[in-house]
Amino acid sequence: MKKHFIAIPLVALVIAGGAFLYFAQGDTAQLPAGADVGREPRFTTPRNEFFPTVNIAEVKPWKAGEKPVAAKGLVVERFAEGLTHPRSLLRLPNGDILTAETNSQPRPQTGIVSRVMNFLMNKAGAGVPSPDRISLLRDTDGDGKADTKTVFLSGLHSPYGMALIGDTLYVANTNALMAFPYKEGETKISDKGRKILNLPAQAPNMHWTRSLTVGPNGLLYVGVGSNSNIGENGLESEANRAAVLEVNPKTGDYRIYASGLRNPVGLAFEPRSGVLWGVVNERDMLGGDLVPDYLTRVEFGAFYGWPWNYWGGYEDRRVQPQRPEIREYTKRPDYALGNHVAPLGLSFSKDAQLGATYGNGAFVGLHGSWNRKPAAGYKVVFIPFEDNGEVGKAKPTDVLTGFLDAQGAAHGRPVDVTVDAKGALLVADDVGGVVWRVTRAQ
Repeated sequence: MKKHFIAIPLVALVIAGGAFLYFAQGDTAQLPAGADVGREPRFTTPRNEFFPTVNIAEVKPWKAGEKPVAAKGLVVERFAEGLTHPRSLLRLPNGDILTAETNSQPRPQTGIVSRVMNFLMNKAGAGVPSPDRISLLRDTDGDGKADTKTVFLSGLHSPYGMALIGDTLYVANTNALMAFPYKEGETKISDKGRKILNLPAQAPNMHWTRSLTVGPNGLLYVGVGSNSNIGENGLESEANRAAVLEVNPKTGDYRIYASGLRNPVGLAFEPRSGVLWGVVNERDMLGGDLVPDYLTRVEFGAFYGWPWNYWGGYEDRRVQPQRPEIREYTKRPDYALGNHVAPLGLSFSKDAQLGATYGNGAFVGLHGSWNRKPAAGYKVVFIPFEDNGEVGKAKPTDVLTGFLDAQGAAHGRPVDVTVDAKGALLVADDVGGVVWRVTRAQ
């Protein structure tokens, strides 16, 4: 009899272990490549995941002489290297480049979820301590390589977005929008700065980046991501999050410009129309074929669906209570970038000198998936626009690939993109610690 009692928990343990291994295998995408990209992406039935699919590209740093693969007619070289987790970029009027070397603040070390997340971030190369600084890169001899690298600002708090208005540099820390005096040509700012506005950063501060751009009206636009996947931490923790805030830099007054954007990381104004656009990271755990991350116009007063629905009205039935009455007021995004590709960088090609193919459109840095089989993203793409400032119908063109090797290891992960003073495209690579420079082949 005792043997039977002993066998029961053992059998239960084996069944539980088998169930865990089965679910831990994760979901595999079924759509053909490219079907989830463009103005009319294909949608599937949601495949709810009890455990998130985990498919992290382990870090295998670039060796000397190694580099990504540039598209035909383009070449890529190292503009700057030896950086620590470079993320966002800003070109100054004199041609200097600022890069935020940054990461999230230390995450909780207790609890199963926190421990698992920390393990995954470390594996993906995202577990390094935040340098909390902005570095200045200067090419003094015009050879396309930064020969001056100095710490421009230090003592920050997970800085990300940067914008210059006149003689004031604005920096979006994860918890506050700051202003610093700027003088052209200087290689360091020692001033402690002044706070313009507190930004939400309450624990767990899931999406910590704060994108920043300046509009033609002289106002600042701050992208603040959600504090959860689908509101599971309580909507009270989402105040002023999953939104773009419009801020008056002179007074600190602000308003929610647009909402329902799960994680609007890259923001930029389209030069022909003067309209604000953004790239947005969508929700997880609906399978490898949902939900597409996207590029979209960010319109004043518009609601883009998070957390209740996505892509203009597909209901996410995991969110309770449901709110079907808001579907008709949900703005549909303009252009799908693919499922789980994690777009972070956005820059329009107005000043680019890379040839006619890249004459009118947007460069987007796709940081890459961690929860999709097969992996997606890990490249820089170009999306053509029409002359009227609308996104085109064509599929994206790959500009820079090769961040993943044949075995699926990551040499680097592209983040922000910007055009330098000579019309080359600069790409921040946080895992590689490099800023790449893409030029037209001679």
